[in-house]
Amino acid sequence: TWTAPAWQAGATGPWRSGRPGEERTLDITTVDMKLELVPIPVADVDRAKAFYAEGLGFVVDVDVRPAEGIRVVQVTPPGSACSIGFGTGLAAYDEAAPGSVKALHLVVEDIEAARAELIERGVEASAVQHYEGAVRVDGRGGDWNSFVFFADPDGNGWVVQERPAGI
Repeated sequence: TWTAPAWQAGATGPWRSGRPGEERTLDITTVDMKLELVPIPVADVDRAKAFYAEGLGFVVDVDVRPAEGIRVVQVTPPGSACSIGFGTGLAAYDEAAPGSVKALHLVVEDIEAARAELIERGVEASAVQHYEGAVRVDGRGGDWNSFVFFADPDGNGWVVQERPAGI
């Protein structure tokens, strides 16, 4: 059972109640939904594939050409259940400008080790930084507040974020 938030107090729908002063509820089944693929726009599919596979160590799950003019590449970060996809010939890949995706997050246990690996693989990555208000400052922060920033060759932006130990 789901309780309507305050912003829906005047909404209509298949509610089980709704008389003034009573809780409004809606019977719904919670469906298990998993984010599995995030499309990102790139200008050069081969260059992007090399960057993600060789530069970042992502696993190449798919590289297919299912029809004339269509190519689909799907890569997955090590340890992730969610992949990114890029290619040509499909609206998901062709309608957004290359480099227009920002702040995709990769969450790690050790921000220093993650940055060292990025640098070793030739990726231009920022120093470890944290936020003081809305300003990024060099150095580690507290829980959930240590980051490294980098971009793919098209300018799609990535954030590596350290999670607290034991989570």
